[in-house]
Amino acid sequence: MSGAWHSGTVPRLLVVHHSPTPTVQSLTDAVLAGAHDDAIDGVEVVERPALEARADDVLGADGYLLGTTANFGYMSGALKHFFDTIFLEAGGALSDDGSASASTGGKKPYGLWVHGRYDTTGAVRSVQSIVQALPWVQSAEVLEVLGDVGEEHTEAAYELGGTIAALLSE
Repeated sequence: MSGAWHSGTVPRLLVVHHSPTPTVQSLTDAVLAGAHDDAIDGVEVVERPALEARADDVLGADGYLLGTTANFGYMSGALKHFFDTIFLEAGGALSDDGSASASTGGKKPYGLWVHGRYDTTGAVRSVQSIVQALPWVQSAEVLEVLGDVGEEHTEAAYELGGTIAALLSE
């Protein structure tokens, strides 16, 4: 499956995250470390905090990793702002009533990690409802972490980063 996901010379993995606490940042660091694993060749990893990511970043990427906190049953406001600012320019599909509709375009791989104190269900659902209208495809199981982050969580985050990067490697 080498090279199947990209058309450019060096595939680019865009990591967009909202990591406001040391706990969430530890997951982000592990995802990035996994994406940079020595066994993965030929993938450029670009990291952007959610409030700094732009449509050009999305359009220039061949795969995506998204990280967010779960806030009041929803994704972080920062990640929602990211989606609000890139959605149409990045190929998002809308229904006649203005809601997100299933995308029929190409399918670039993405992965997602979510951290919450008590529940992550609504945050995961909110991200997936938007992403399903983009030309992306979920290519790894969602990493949902509740409460304190342990070694098993950072190992899973490392694996998530490595999985999506490996899909893009040449």
